Parts: sequence; structure tokens; C-alpha cells
Amino acid sequence: MKAIIPAAGFGTRMRPLTFTRPKPVLNVAGKPIIVHAIETIQAAGIHEIGIVVSEITRPAVQQATEDLPGVSITFLEQDEMLGLGHAVLMGREWVGDDDVCVYLGDNLFQEGISAYVDLFRKESPDAVIGLVEVENPRAFGVAELDGSRIVRLVEKPQNPPSNFAVAGVYCFSSRIFGLLATLKPSPRGEYEITDAIQALIDVGGTVLGQPVHGWWKDTGQPRDLIEANHLLLERLEGNVQGAVEDSRLSGPVVLAPTAVVRGSKIVGPAMIGEGVVIENAYIGPFTSIGAGTMIRNAEVEHSVIEQECIIENVETRLQDCLIGLRAVVRGGRRIPKTLKLTLSDASIVELT
Repeated sequence: MKAIIPAAGFGTRMRPLTFTRPKPVLNVAGKPIIVHAIETIQAAGIHEIGIVVSEITRPAVQQATEDLPGVSITFLEQDEMLGLGHAVLMGREWVGDDDVCVYLGDNLFQEGISAYVDLFRKESPDAVIGLVEVENPRAFGVAELDGSRIVRLVEKPQNPPSNFAVAGVYCFSSRIFGLLATLKPSPRGEYEITDAIQALIDVGGTVLGQPVHGWWKDTGQPRDLIEANHLLLERLEGNVQGAVEDSRLSGPVVLAPTAVVRGSKIVGPAMIGEGVVIENAYIGPFTSIGAGTMIRNAEVEHSVIEQECIIENVETRLQDCLIGLRAVVRGGRRIPKTLKLTLSDASIVELT
């Protein structure tokens, strides 16, 4: 079995963070989102991965995924953004007669995707679709079930046949490509993967639904990145390798070998990358800090700080923040009671 990760879009819902970088390379819990996806696929026993990219996203995605061990990556070009079905179809020649797992790389599964891959290998259906129980199925593609078999898919139904929405993992036999090739665009001008799955059902194919166990997170918007960071850091195991001077660390903390902490307090779970300098600061739980960042005379918690940022002389604690690459936050004389920031790459905020 091979795997396909669609990564050709820039992620407009994630702006301003994606004005300069595509969503798959944004960091969460110390790694680009797409690296989490690749590691999840590897853990399911799949080591040949095709990443669907556009001319715009390819350089950043290629840089983020180079030199990953134990995996063979092929880049598949998608010249036009014509929907998920079209993105998967770009892998038809590369997949050949093999089975394929399509994994939406901005989705995170607490227990990975092995259950879906294993069910597909055991039962040999035409497809296995991940399903997640949701409170508002009217906002999703929803599965109508007969036992474990999906008999109908309905997109954003007014009267949902169930509470099970389609999650971001699909396992297919190569039969799916013939159906994708015959699709017509939906009213929004895209080739929908749900239409291909319904066509598979209509021609008598066996499509099984596998409910998600544990948490599932779609990192589609900025707030979702903070929540995903929280969920991933909950299972962090401490590993302090960097220099700690006149400081106190508690809870699980990962401190990279070249990181330095001076006169500070860190409460885990927290992940601190290579070359980070923390001086006279407080780093609270559920915070990840990218390589080369400097935090001095400031307090940060429950936040994602990207690489090469500067945060200094901020008298009020930063909480629930997303700080992009090389962004600068400097304090001044007048400080509000709370600060909640989402900053794109290379932003500068001066609090005066």
C-alpha cells in the first residue's frame, strides 16, 4: 500500500500565518504539520508516500520533508486547485495497481491510522473510510450506515442520516482512480472525493466505515493549531539536554541540546528547540518554542512560538498565541491586562 498526502493548497483559513508559507509546513508541537502526517503514515506500516504539491507549495514542503528516515517521498504536481478528488487523481500513475491510503495531512488522530489500514488489509473491501461522531453533522459530509458498511454519503445534509462525519483518512483499492477520472465538477467547481466514494457504492463496491477512537483534530484554523499543540504535548516525555542555569523546570520538558535557560521557570509539558535562549522568563505548560528563538523578561504559556522569534520585556503574560517565523514582540510602558496574538512570519509588534 502507498499513501497520498494532499498539500497543494496554501490554507487561506489559516491566514495571516499562511501569507508567506503553506499550511503543511506550519509547526505544531515542534514539527511541521506534514511531518506529523508522514510519521503517522509510517507508524501504520506505509513507507511510500506521494505528496501532492503545487508550484507554489513545493519548495517549502520539499524543504520540510527532506532527509526524513525510513520513508520514500515522491512529489506529485497539481497545477490547478480543483478539489480533493482531483488531487488524489494526480497520483494515479504513481500508485498504479497498488492500494492507496489518502491522508489529509492537516488532520491529527490520537491513535494514528493503523486501525483503518489494518481493517482494509484484513477485509479487502473497495474502501475504508474514517468516521468521527460530531455534534453538528449538518456541517460535514455524513455517512449513512448499514452495520459497518456505508450505503450512502450526504454532503452537509439538512436531515442527517447519522452523526458520523467523514474524517481525514481513506483507504482505497486502485479501483477508485477509474471513478475519479469520470467525475464531473460539483456546483462549487471541484472534483469531490465524496462523489467518487458514492459512485463506488453505486456500482456495488464495498465501502466500510471505521469510527475514530480517541481524539481527532482538524487543524483548519489558527485556533486549531493551539489546540492541536495542547493535545500533542499531553503525551510528551521529558528530555532535558540543554543548559539550565539558576532555573527551575517541572513537569515534562524537552530542552534541545543547544538551548539555554537562565534565571527562568519552565512548567511542562513544554518543548524548546535548538538554539533557543530563555532568560528571566516564565514558560508555562502546553508551549512549543521553535529553534533560534529568544525569550527574555517575558511570560508565555499555551502558545506556539515559531523559529527565530524575539519576545522581550513584555510585562503581561502571553497566552493562546501563535507567533510566526522571525516575528518580534517587544514590550513598552503601557501594557493591557491580557494579550492574545496571531502573528504571521516576520511580523513586528511593539507595545508602547
